Amino acid sequence: MAAAQQYDLNDLKHLMTRLRDPQTGCPWDLEQTYRTIAPSTIEEAYEVVDAIERGNFVHLKEELGDLLFQVIFYSQLATEEQRFSVDEVISDLVVKLVRRHPHVFPENTLDSEVESNRSVEQDTDIKQRWEALKGEERKAKGQAGVLDDIPLNFSALTRATKLQKRAASVGFDWPSIEGVLEKVEEELAEVKQAIADNDRRAIQEEFGDLLFAVVNGCRHSKVEPESALRGTNQKFERRFAYIERELVKRGQTPQDASLELMDALWDEAKVELSKE
Repeated sequence: MAAAQQYDLNDLKHLMTRLRDPQTGCPWDLEQTYRTIAPSTIEEAYEVVDAIERGNFVHLKEELGDLLFQVIFYSQLATEEQRFSVDEVISDLVVKLVRRHPHVFPENTLDSEVESNRSVEQDTDIKQRWEALKGEERKAKGQAGVLDDIPLNFSALTRATKLQKRAASVGFDWPSIEGVLEKVEEELAEVKQAIADNDRRAIQEEFGDLLFAVVNGCRHSKVEPESALRGTNQKFERRFAYIERELVKRGQTPQDASLELMDALWDEAKVELSKE
């Protein structure tokens, strides 16, 4: 059996050009714009993360390809508009990463090298240098504010984390997790008060403050809140599916089962699924 043909980046670029050919291309691809593709980009990024968290590396290879195709698609649109090419995207990325890693490329060139026996003190300075270099890049782009370039369309949890990390990089941060936990308790008390007052606007605001404080707790504990919540979502799904399976055995559905029975099955699910 002949080996499957192997393609490379140049082949993918050629394929993209063919898809966008005004005469012989794909009608759907020809209709697309930056804005119409954007939702798919977000979806593909989440599917990459999902494959990683499930440990499905066969699927990960496929999803990385789908995500790469998004980059190629945007670059093709830009090439057609004579803005930039995918080669320029790659070149600019290499330049930026070399600039941001002076501890690896000391002469700001891809070929320059450092001695392999770096000291611990040098390694601890890497993060500070990284943030300083990113700050210089923001200023060069006319983004003077510390928070200026954090995208608005990040998920709320991710954006909260980014805002907090950026503020912390200039010293605006809780000195320890204890202060953050006290803030969580304070915000929870304010949620309870808003609910007691039946103040709908305050309830929404205070829940937002509580979530922001919880994200701060995650950050101080070196927990990625999106990953933490996705894990909890998956755990909830597994446990609820257990409830549904057990109800089927009883000839029941969640719609006609009592809350007491479902609560009991939930507790049972916690025990049984923890054995897996």
